[in-house]
Amino acid sequence: MHAGSGLLDRLDGRYRPLVTDVSLALGYVGAGLLLGQEQPPAGWRPVDMPGAVLTALVGLVMVARRLAPVAVFATSSALWILFIACGYWPVVNSMPALLGLYTVAATRRRPTALVCAAVVGGVWVYAGIGNIEHSSMPTVLAQAVLFPAAVFVVGRGSGALAERNRQFAELTLRLRRQQEEKALQALTEERVRIARELHDVVAHHMSVISLQAGMASYVFPTDPAASRRALDTIADTSREALEEMRRMLVLLRVDQEGQQDGAGYTPAPGLDLLEPLLERVRGAGVEVTLDVASSPPRLPQGMALCVYRVVQEALTNVLKHAGPTTAAVSIRTARRTLVVSVTNEAGDDFRPNKGMAPGHGLIGMRERAKIYGGSVTAGPRALGGFEVRLTLPAPTTDDRPSGLPAPGTGDVPIR
Repeated sequence: MHAGSGLLDRLDGRYRPLVTDVSLALGYVGAGLLLGQEQPPAGWRPVDMPGAVLTALVGLVMVARRLAPVAVFATSSALWILFIACGYWPVVNSMPALLGLYTVAATRRRPTALVCAAVVGGVWVYAGIGNIEHSSMPTVLAQAVLFPAAVFVVGRGSGALAERNRQFAELTLRLRRQQEEKALQALTEERVRIARELHDVVAHHMSVISLQAGMASYVFPTDPAASRRALDTIADTSREALEEMRRMLVLLRVDQEGQQDGAGYTPAPGLDLLEPLLERVRGAGVEVTLDVASSPPRLPQGMALCVYRVVQEALTNVLKHAGPTTAAVSIRTARRTLVVSVTNEAGDDFRPNKGMAPGHGLIGMRERAKIYGGSVTAGPRALGGFEVRLTLPAPTTDDRPSGLPAPGTGDVPIR
């Protein structure tokens, strides 16, 4: 049903101008024949059979006015001149010529339209001269100038309006395509963001779970209590991982009305969750400390999430590549710059080459920092071990009117 309706719409849009022109031509033929039946002014002969045929031809030619405006105008004008030369009243077939002039003025260049307007004026003068005994030449000259001029001006204005409408339609289509491209780009960026979040969540929590599972299996025969603690850590870590994944994926769910389902929505992890993160890492066998500046700045929620994810990814790499060791997380401000560093000592299983490999984790950290105008460096330390350093421009209230935080940023303090 819908396919058939679409086909009818296309056919209707394609043939509507032709139907209009056919109806218009037939209307002109009928009007001309009716006008020809009236008694003509003095000096003109009544319309007989040859005159009726010429009238029909002049009107029917207008069917093709959109396809060949100049040719149709020339043909109708020639037939009109023949009609006048036969002594018939010129007014009977004047309208098709004026319509032809309108079409040429609306669709062709100005010089061509001016020539056609001059032709109409010349034919009008020729008709007046042919019946000079019963015509007023001043009136004929005025009509020969005013009628073509009025039709020329209206036709040019209509053509300009049609051109503006066409350009507007093209611009609208172009804007619609740009909006679709931007929407697709935004969707792609959102998918990349979610993929990055999932990578950070899964990589960190699975590293903790893997280490705890290995330890539980190793100490189960000799220390069941330690094995139970490891299993409890696995349960807590997996539960937290599922909660974070659910928090991210719930953003993609929409209800039947197209609105986001906010049930169970929780804020993104920030600096207030750094301590639970460090506790998990400690439970996996890495002694890690947190050193925060005495008067840290308040961070927007997005920047706080960036700091959290970089610290999480850096500690995940420590778990993966350094084994049981010690690590330190430091958050400092220097010259209006926030510096976050994660360092670790070289453990027994430390593999510096693998630790320096630019994997997805390091790429993700650098992309996060780049969003906020910062940078991430990672590499071995001169004294041994490894260091990841995040540098961000520290937001300050001094840059804002009245010392207020930026609206809508959801600033959170570093604890």
